[in-house]
Parts: sequence; C-alpha cells; structure tokens
Amino acid sequence: MKTGAQILIESLKDEGTDIIFGYPGGSVLPIYDVLYDSGIKHILVRHEQAAVHAADGYARASGKTGVCLATSGPGACNLISGIATANMDSVPVIALTGQVPTGMLGNDAFQESDITGITMPVTKHNYLVNDAGNIRRIVREAFFIAGTGRKGPVLIDLPKDVQTGQVDESENLKTEINLRGYKPTFRGHPKQIKSAIKLIAEAKRPIVYAGGGVIASDSSAELIQLAEMLDLPVTTTMMGLGAIPAHHPLNLGMLGMHGTEAANYAVTECDLLIAVGARFDDRVTGKIELFAPNAKVIHIDVDPAEIGKNKAVDVPIVGDAGEVLREMINLSETLDIKKKDPWLVKIENWRENHMMKYRDDKELHPQYIIEQLSGILEGEGIIVSEVGQNQMWAAQYYGFKSPRQWISSGGLGTMGYGFPAAIGAQFAKPDETVVLIAGDGSFQMNIQELGTVSQYNVPVKILILNNMYLGMVRQWQELFYERRYSYTELPQVDFVGIAAAYGIPGLKVEDKDDVEAALKKAMETDGPFLIDFRIEREENVFPMVPAGAAISDMIGCHIPDKEEAKR
Repeated sequence: MKTGAQILIESLKDEGTDIIFGYPGGSVLPIYDVLYDSGIKHILVRHEQAAVHAADGYARASGKTGVCLATSGPGACNLISGIATANMDSVPVIALTGQVPTGMLGNDAFQESDITGITMPVTKHNYLVNDAGNIRRIVREAFFIAGTGRKGPVLIDLPKDVQTGQVDESENLKTEINLRGYKPTFRGHPKQIKSAIKLIAEAKRPIVYAGGGVIASDSSAELIQLAEMLDLPVTTTMMGLGAIPAHHPLNLGMLGMHGTEAANYAVTECDLLIAVGARFDDRVTGKIELFAPNAKVIHIDVDPAEIGKNKAVDVPIVGDAGEVLREMINLSETLDIKKKDPWLVKIENWRENHMMKYRDDKELHPQYIIEQLSGILEGEGIIVSEVGQNQMWAAQYYGFKSPRQWISSGGLGTMGYGFPAAIGAQFAKPDETVVLIAGDGSFQMNIQELGTVSQYNVPVKILILNNMYLGMVRQWQELFYERRYSYTELPQVDFVGIAAAYGIPGLKVEDKDDVEAALKKAMETDGPFLIDFRIEREENVFPMVPAGAAISDMIGCHIPDKEEAKR
C-alpha cells in the first residue's frame, strides 16, 4: 500500500523532476514528509510567488518542465501571477497545491480556496484530484499537456485526505496517455508548406518575424538555415531574442514598440511577412491595420487559435516551428529561388543609418552598463530581466548569441518576475553566469528572495538600474501626461546594505568610469553579488512607438546626419 503523497513523489521522479521550488504549509504536510528523503531537491523560497517564477525560469533556461509546490488558500493564491505569467509566455510549469480534505470542500474551511476555479483562465489545464488512485495518471497527463503543443502551466490541486489516502499499487504502473480532445499538430500540411515556398519565391521584399515559439520548439538552427539559404532578413520579438545571433548579418533586431528602426521600417515596407511562432501581440504590431500593410502573410504556429486571431493570413500553417521549417528547407533545396538583392541593400542602409544610440557624455546611462556587460561576457551567459525600462534596455543592447539566454516576462509583463526566475535559471544551468537586470522598483517586489540566494549561495549577479522611479511609467507620464509624475517617484534605498544583511557582497556605482571594474568584480566573485547603479534619473527608452500608432511612427529616433545619410 502507498499513500497518495508517495505516489505523487514517485510520479514526479518518473517524469524526471529533480528540483521543486516551494513553500510548506498545513495542507501539504504529507507531501513534504515524503519529499524530505525522496532525493528530489527542494528550494525553500520566501514567498510562493517566487516559487512559481523560479520554476518558470528553470523551465525557460533548461527546456524542461519546472515544478512548484504551495499549500492551500493563500499559498495557492500567491501562485496566480506566476501561473498567468507562464501561461502568457507558453512556459511548461506544473503547479502543485494543497487543498482542504474533500469532505470540507465548499464549506469555507480554514485556508480553503477554489484554486482550480480561480486558475482556470490562466492554466492550460488543471485538476482537482479526488482519489489517490488517480494521481499517477494525472501527473503523467499534466506533464504531457504542459510540455507539448503550445506549452503552458498545469495545476494539480491535492486535498489533504487524497495525499494520505491508501492505494494498493503493487507495481509502478505506467499508464498510457490518451486524451480525447487534445491532439497537438506537429507536422505542417505539405500543401500549405508548398504554398509558402511559392510565396517566398515570388516575393521581392520578404522578412521573417520570429517569436518565442522558435525558442520553445528549439528550432533556432532551422530558422537560421532557412534564412541563410534564401537570404531572408529576420526580426524577432522580445521573446524571440537569441533565436538568431544579435550580430548575424540577416538579423534586424527586435521589432515593435521599442524595436529597432530598421526592423520597424522593414516590416512596414515588406511584401511578404513570414511569422514563425509569433502571435501578433499589440506591443509588436502597434496599429494592426498598418502593420505590414502591403504584405502577404505566412503564419506558422503550433496553436491554431493564434492563426488569424489578430491579423488576416494568406497561408496558415499549423505545426511545430522546427518541423515546419525543416520541411521548408527540404523543399527550398529543390528550387532555384533568386536572392532579393535590392531589398537587402535597402535594409542594410536602414541598419547603417538608424543604429541604436544614446547620449555619450559623462553621465551614467543604463545602455552603457548593458553594453559593458555584453562585452565582458562576450554575449554569453543567461540574462534575466525584471519588467520596465530595465527590460527594454537589456533587450536592446545585449548581444545575445543563442536561444534560452534571455529570460523575461513578455506577455503579462510581471514586475517581480526576474529575481526568482534568475534563481530558477541558475539551478537549471549551474555552470552558466546568470545575471539579473532589474529596476529599483521591480527588484523590491520580490526582494525577500535575497534570503533564498543567501541560504543556497546561488551565484546570481544582481544589477539594479536605480533611477528612484517606476521608470517606464514615469516615461509615459513625461511623454503623454505633461511630466505629471503621479506616484512614480521612489525614495532612496540602501540596496548594498540590505544585501549585506543577508551576507551578500555588493557595490554602489555612481560614476561611469567605475562600471567596468564593478562588473568584473561581480563576475569574478564566487557566489552572489549585487551592484546598485545610480543611473541618470530621467533616461528614456527610445525609439518608442506611442500606443495605437503604426510601428513606423516612432519617436526618439536616431536621425542620421548628412554624411551618414549619404552612405
């Protein structure tokens, strides 16, 4: 006989789980008792929200499924922002929650919450387990659902009497997965793929628009191969950064609200848009009617619900990005598709004449810090950001070389995500340098995780771009609300002193000339390190597309001088 908790832990191990991020409580005590000597590593975070973000960061860095665990009621509810974050960015996470005994469900018992009802809109699927005999099957299904098709979070709610329930399970049964109504499509339709290649052959101004689906499907190599074969310029969403190296000659950088001018101009003038694993998010498209207004559209996505949702499509292809791109490569090899030389020349001119720039003076600018970091790490390492200006500067100025190097909350834009996600990424990749880039506002949303970093000596390097503002909101107030800084100014905080209280070394940097030495010291220090950069307070993220405008209608653009424009 085995208890439900024993079957749960065995099932997690069967799925390859070697680490859980969690926070114990009364309703999960049976699980914690089995977990104690199970061989699965458990990381005790300081807040349940950090548990789910850490599991998310672990999943994004490793390509595996992350697991988090919380007790019932407030513990489970504290997971919701993180579950929603994973859902918006299609990240495979299993959230395990305790629940009051089945006989008390619906009675408003102590620490009861209807977590399956609450999370229904923000999970790919969820389960309320009512019989310990179902746990093994449910765990198998949950991992399958989370990690296939369009990936996402799955929640398993476990009443306490189910955890302690006895099951006569004489052998470790492997149950077959057969889910009616869930049959993801992996291979694209051959006829549609042939139509896509025909459009590429006919196009004079094609461009690839690659999103996070390329990262999730581990198909960066195929994307680069197809782009190089057909000389296709590539722009990526923020979630697609790293799908093609930053300095690849066909890479135009990020598009959208804070994208490069070259990418936004190219999308606006293209005659064929090849969207791969992207969802035409409003921060990317701006005014949708003016997004690639003269282009035919090929849309490749594993989720059929995304195709045609925001933008009419000429050739829809439902399938895994890697599978579809491989078929496109095979078909292209049999054809003689001419290069688009005039288009490539025009794009190169945009790129040369509209480079990302910021003021080069004696002040401490955040873009300079990111550039220095990128140089010191030579574009390697794992960069995790919070949300806001810090996120955009990191996305714009770090030279990512490969996929899964860039971890950030895209769709939901969750402040407080970055720090715990960096912890999770570091556990996933213990030999990599993991750097958190944060603002002073967002860092304070989960600052308590300094305790987790200290307890486990997690060697995360914490860089705070401190402007004593909720910077992105302040920027919008400056540009669109006549500089009325309504409740966005923050008081000064001694972050170095707080880190020291947890036994974490740190530095405060106020001078541009001290940036390189401080970064090198952080990288050379064993264990965690914090740098509090006191940056120019009213620095803005440019270029910027105002909300609702066309992406070619940017403000804060670099205007080439006459000599540049002649080239």
